[in-house]
Amino acid sequence: MSTLTPREIVAELDRYIIGQDNAKRKVAIAMRNRWRRQQLPESLRDEVAPKNIIMIGPTGVGKTEIARRLSRIAEAPFIKVEASKFTEVGYVGRDCESMVRELLEVAVGMIRTELQEGLTEAAREAAERRIMEILLPPPPRTAQRAFRPSDPDSGDEAPAPTTPAETAEARTRDILRKKLREGQLDGREIEIEMRDAATPTMMQVFSNTGLEEMGVNIQEMFSRLAPPRTKRRAATVGEARRILEQEELQNLTDMDRVVRLAIERTENSGIIFLDEIDKIAGRGTPGGGPDVSREGVQRDILPIVEGSTVITKYGPVHTDHVLFIAAGAFHMTKVSDLIPELQGRFPIRVELASLEAKDFARILREPQNSLIKQYQAMLATEGVTLEISDDAVERLAQICQQVNEQTENIGARRLHTIMETLLEDVSFDAVQYRDGVVRIDAAEVDRRLSGILESRDLSRYIL
Repeated sequence: MSTLTPREIVAELDRYIIGQDNAKRKVAIAMRNRWRRQQLPESLRDEVAPKNIIMIGPTGVGKTEIARRLSRIAEAPFIKVEASKFTEVGYVGRDCESMVRELLEVAVGMIRTELQEGLTEAAREAAERRIMEILLPPPPRTAQRAFRPSDPDSGDEAPAPTTPAETAEARTRDILRKKLREGQLDGREIEIEMRDAATPTMMQVFSNTGLEEMGVNIQEMFSRLAPPRTKRRAATVGEARRILEQEELQNLTDMDRVVRLAIERTENSGIIFLDEIDKIAGRGTPGGGPDVSREGVQRDILPIVEGSTVITKYGPVHTDHVLFIAAGAFHMTKVSDLIPELQGRFPIRVELASLEAKDFARILREPQNSLIKQYQAMLATEGVTLEISDDAVERLAQICQQVNEQTENIGARRLHTIMETLLEDVSFDAVQYRDGVVRIDAAEVDRRLSGILESRDLSRYIL
């Protein structure tokens, strides 16, 4: 789990996300509280419930980006799911409990990677031994006969000392091993025997959703019933080393320990980002039954957020201390349209502000991987140097705000379509600009986007 302080978490988010300081603070505090809870005595630790967060704001203001960047600094199991993809139990679609199973799969992958870091050297040595046996097979062993006085055919002398041939073979093996480690044999082709990971034909009648809904890994069950299959394939020594190292790494990994630690980390440090929660908001119609696609999903999500036990192929997982961060635009609905029980499970609410021209200008300039830097790097692969002046950036920000005001407000996502339109000709004819410099100022921005600005129906040209 990350040990960054809230201020350090906000500073890390500031490298990629402009504004929304209030949301960053809330998320940073929630993440830090995960670490603080782990430091408490066990008697008190179980009583501290996670303070789930719901982020409210129009599309394109940074809700999803905060979640995406948070997953990279959390150092904890983290998944992002969309509430609109789930359905009520009994209907075709994704089961709400599948989000917990996905979270556990992420945790298993994290723990496996962490444990395998200490086994890399042993796996490398094991793979090297297997390759050496292919390059220089050991000589066949001759059966040694023990001395027995009653057997005239038995030997009457001690085993013979090491022969010169065996000594020469040892020297050859040492020379070959040295060349192998130095990479001199990487281009040589050999034949290796490896596990066959092909999917059994009988499993192809099941879809991924079917396997998930059945709650068991049928493919794994069949693989345990059938003996492990191997296949032989030709590969270069370099490729064979990588394949065999991964195979030996899997053999050395203690999966029982991986699963035990993964369940523990999921239960105590797991974070689920529940996006598009506004799409399931809405009460049932008066006098009618509940809305299956909305209120039914809320009812199924509620016990998971409250704390329940979800059965997975690795074992039961308790969700009492999993942190949920929900987000939605709520432009057609309100948070109060969620069922009261679900509202009560998200005690922290934060509203994200709409972006203005000054924010768009900062988004173009300041983030570590800003759009301008991305386009400059992309065109540099063609030998084109792209220069965008400060007044051009300001003009682009004004156009972005203007288009958002006159059409649908999609926030910072509008910058993608505007930048693509601005640089369309340069990207199309990049070869003609090779080894040259393309300079764009405010006048050039107006010239390239003038047709769009004069049109009333801006959505015909820019989303």
